[in-house]
Amino acid sequence: MKEKTVLNVNRVKLTYLYLPLILLLIITIYIYLNDAFSINSYIEIQKEAFFYLNFELAKFPLIQYNLTQLGDAFIFLSLLTPLLVYIPKLWEALISASIISGLICSPLKWLFKVPRPASAFHENSFVIIGKAYYGSNSLPSGHSITIFTVLTVVLLVLMPADKYFKLLWTSFIVCLGIILCLTRVAVGAHFLLDVLFGSIIGYISGILGILFIKRYGMWNWIGKGENYPLFIALFFGSIVFGIFKIVNSNLFIFYFSCLSLFVSSFILLMRYIKR
Repeated sequence: MKEKTVLNVNRVKLTYLYLPLILLLIITIYIYLNDAFSINSYIEIQKEAFFYLNFELAKFPLIQYNLTQLGDAFIFLSLLTPLLVYIPKLWEALISASIISGLICSPLKWLFKVPRPASAFHENSFVIIGKAYYGSNSLPSGHSITIFTVLTVVLLVLMPADKYFKLLWTSFIVCLGIILCLTRVAVGAHFLLDVLFGSIIGYISGILGILFIKRYGMWNWIGKGENYPLFIALFFGSIVFGIFKIVNSNLFIFYFSCLSLFVSSFILLMRYIKR
């Protein structure tokens, strides 16, 4: 598996960025043709789509609220911690991609200053699940960036060799990403275009993260046994943080997160003892 993931990483090229850049161009042209570069117009052209999706998707509030937590990097990455031992190259790419996505997201939110739905509309005009988000940091969706950053790395690093399974794997990851990102509309936190932009930026971040480790390999120490105590301590600290989340919100996704961290800590501890 380790050799296969190295081969997959080496296959990723700069040309992989063509598709997301083309998609960004298409969406930008759509906004231009609708004369929606102003904040009010940007909100107006997707107002009906937002209300429709929000009302329809919010029919399953518990599911949507749990799934939207995967846009939190802490939650999503904690679910992947068991793979640290078996596929360290995946985690090398995830760390780089996550850093890149963070560096991209905050400046864009500051630049565009698009109001959140709760700031743009009256709260009673749409469904809000969980916490109501205010302010002017709606574009792009940070949760969508995180989701597609992680999924892009998982998609490319774990890509099957067989063409049939490659198609199935890609379709599954893309559909999963769409479902998870639309939860941001369902909970009333973002507009649809916020989610689309965030998803594409996440895709770009994932590719850049893989290209970074391919060129520099600065996280090669992650898979080495002598560093396991560091991760064991980090995971146990994360479990404590996860317990606080459970106390505050008691969502089942947080239980899965803590369980994953506990299993990962146990695996690392057993591996370290056997060294």
